Amino acid sequence: MSKDLYSVLGVSRNADAAELRRAYKRKAKELHPDLHPGDKAKAEAFKAASSAYEILGDEGKRKKYDRGEIDSEGNPKGFFGQGGGQQPFQRSSHPHSGGAGDPFEDILSGMFSGGRRRPGPSKGSDVRYIVDISFEDAVSGAKREMKMADGRVLNVSIPAGVESGQTLRLKSQGQPAKGKGPPGDALLEVNVRKSPVWTKDGVDLRMSVGVPLKTAVLGGSVDVMTPAGDVTLKIPEGSNTGALLRLRGKGVQIPGKPGNLYVRLEIMIENPKDPGLRDWARGR
Repeated sequence: MSKDLYSVLGVSRNADAAELRRAYKRKAKELHPDLHPGDKAKAEAFKAASSAYEILGDEGKRKKYDRGEIDSEGNPKGFFGQGGGQQPFQRSSHPHSGGAGDPFEDILSGMFSGGRRRPGPSKGSDVRYIVDISFEDAVSGAKREMKMADGRVLNVSIPAGVESGQTLRLKSQGQPAKGKGPPGDALLEVNVRKSPVWTKDGVDLRMSVGVPLKTAVLGGSVDVMTPAGDVTLKIPEGSNTGALLRLRGKGVQIPGKPGNLYVRLEIMIENPKDPGLRDWARGR
């Protein structure tokens, strides 16, 4: 018997899109092959959860599944499948004309040659993964090795500028088709970890850096951390807290048009109890 996709993810049939997504993320964290190398049972459970979310996470496919038009693997059920109290097919105004959603369409296409298009072989199911990447990799781009549910290891290119929630598609790296159709795709949902140093503002980055009072008054330089490494930032004479200085091209590394890094200065008193500083403040 066909498995119930809602039970696979552990949610009710009334679950909304957000609940489905949270449930899939929980399953992925519990069952991902990277966390359980060699555990075939968990690998199979992970594949099942990914396949379930591939259907239930897609509004159109979910409606078809709820109506009984497709099975738990996404294959059409024809006029044998019913679900949710819906009629298994829609009547057509012409006895030999398959209307939208009419399951007799494929059957009639093999019986009548009157210009009816034959359906092609079905594609294999897509498989979804969640990929955690560092803030630096999201800014600069990177290549990562990723272990798939079937044990294969692929080199995945992370493009600069990718954001949390975006999905990268690896063509033909999903589940194989049951017939002669092409394999499905691997869909990588990206989660970018937050940075304690930088915040992202479009293609630009922003950060704060402490500047000694003497350097702010007389001018000088300080070392500034960027995602690509430390650089020296020149501090103009007479700078104050809140001043913004720009490091051109040190933001998100979009090919041909990288963003900038904006540095907010925060003036620091190295030794607030310095006697000379106290005398200066008192006007002596």
